[in-house]
Amino acid sequence: MELKYINNNSNYKKILDVLKLEFSMSDRLILKLKKSAQIYLNTNKAYAWSPITIGDEVLVLIDFLEDNSNIVPTNINLDILYEDDALLIVNKPKFMPVHPSNLHYTDSLSNGVKYYFDSIGFNKKIRPINRLDKDTTGIVLFAKNEYIQECLVKQMKSKTFVKEYIAMLDGIVSENKGTICAPIARKENSIIEREVSEKGDTAITHFEVIKTFNNMSLVKFILETGRTHQIRVHSAHIGHPILGDTLYGTASSLINRQALHAYKVSFIHPLTKKQISITTDLPNDILSLF
Repeated sequence: MELKYINNNSNYKKILDVLKLEFSMSDRLILKLKKSAQIYLNTNKAYAWSPITIGDEVLVLIDFLEDNSNIVPTNINLDILYEDDALLIVNKPKFMPVHPSNLHYTDSLSNGVKYYFDSIGFNKKIRPINRLDKDTTGIVLFAKNEYIQECLVKQMKSKTFVKEYIAMLDGIVSENKGTICAPIARKENSIIEREVSEKGDTAITHFEVIKTFNNMSLVKFILETGRTHQIRVHSAHIGHPILGDTLYGTASSLINRQALHAYKVSFIHPLTKKQISITTDLPNDILSLF
């Protein structure tokens, strides 16, 4: 992937100014560009400290050789929602973790992405941007290089990267909309479970009830923070755990997992600088609850 900029800013005196201020690159990535000689000025090899003037073209290639052999490629039928030179966005099915682990060494979503990348001759590390629990369905983004990863992580920190979820909650939520502001911490003596605790990190969840029926509430959530299990913990905290969530609620005869789906993401595309929104339909096991 290449990044190109025609200089129209008289305050930019050297290529380093473009890298830092126009491309918002980290010092670590700039150092890699220096070492790999992937910087060009008007099509000629250049250095970060090379001087520039108005009208000069700065080009950098984000094309580093990477070892991705740590992930086993597995032929998984990916539901690809969007793809370009910068991003791969997929719809994760239920019961599939995003990352490989000892228990899921070959059957994670990352294993499937590795197989797909290998099939198209794209030898890059697997870089998931957002995380979903194994039993949660929906949108997962993969950055195709570290520059795109840096850009999207910065958007998450600045809250310009918006994640929206839909869940079926147990019981009738009394308020049509609201905000849950309750800090979340790891539960004592547990490596998995979280809880609302004054000792925890700030966690903010906005919600809006879409419809209620049969002692259930279909609710849209927008995360302002991204704590582990945030929607699950906050839903239980207000007395309406996600239907089928056996960790923070109870099992359900209606669905065999927590009824939670990551249905929409909105962000600024790191290359085009345009707003982009990706959505995906509710899975059948949640639709069957209506």
